[in-house]
Amino acid sequence: MKRIIYSISILTIFISCNEKTTTTVVEEEKEEIKTTTPSKKEITDPKETEVWEPEPKAISFNENNVPSDAVVLFDGSNLEAWVSAKDSVSAAGWIINPDKTMTVKPGTGDIQTKQNFGSIQLHLEWSAPDVIEGNGQGRGNSGVFFQNKYEVQILDSYQNKTYANGQATSVYKQHIPLVNATKAPDQWQAYDIIFHAPEFDNDGNKTKSGTFTVIHNGVLVQDHVEILGTTEYIGPPKNPVHGKGPIKLQDHSNPVQYRNIWVRAL
Repeated sequence: MKRIIYSISILTIFISCNEKTTTTVVEEEKEEIKTTTPSKKEITDPKETEVWEPEPKAISFNENNVPSDAVVLFDGSNLEAWVSAKDSVSAAGWIINPDKTMTVKPGTGDIQTKQNFGSIQLHLEWSAPDVIEGNGQGRGNSGVFFQNKYEVQILDSYQNKTYANGQATSVYKQHIPLVNATKAPDQWQAYDIIFHAPEFDNDGNKTKSGTFTVIHNGVLVQDHVEILGTTEYIGPPKNPVHGKGPIKLQDHSNPVQYRNIWVRAL
């Protein structure tokens, strides 16, 4: 019996000592955390949140409000930046007008830029044909293609009903515009488009989708929407591997007019 009592006493002493040791270690760790955690300093000087470098590059604008770092694709003087999309070599067959605008010449085919582009900011202005004819997709139809694969629709959508994902500023057959900001056919339309190109790995897999942001006559109509793939007339989008490509304007048999086209690389 004494041996049992003695053993219990020894065990009690051991447990007690172990608890004290554990408590001491935990308290020491807490103390260490307290001493190593930096205290948050209140910022009272506005200079502490000022960043001076790098300083953004200053740009200027010409008489047509084109930024100095832009590539001018059409200013009304010539079509030297463009070729026929049929063979990528022949001269563009569209018409330059006395007022420094350009008109689609139906039957001559699409035109595209000689230069290839990746992600860009594009500005272009267009107008429906002077004579209003047709309806739906047959009225003032053209389009601007990025990398020869992804179309933002150009169409006279002023009081002209058609399928919603095919009206002006739609990402053709993929994204309906947020609103219809089309002006009357006797007025010029302005498109400002931010295009981020898709990315592919060496095995041919798409690693990042492209996106479109479209502003139509100063109104946001496509808000950083995902490009699902090529904008097909029939069937679902496709995702072929590609790099930079030209900007293409479509001949859809309607004499749509263009002016003031420029692009900035992103």
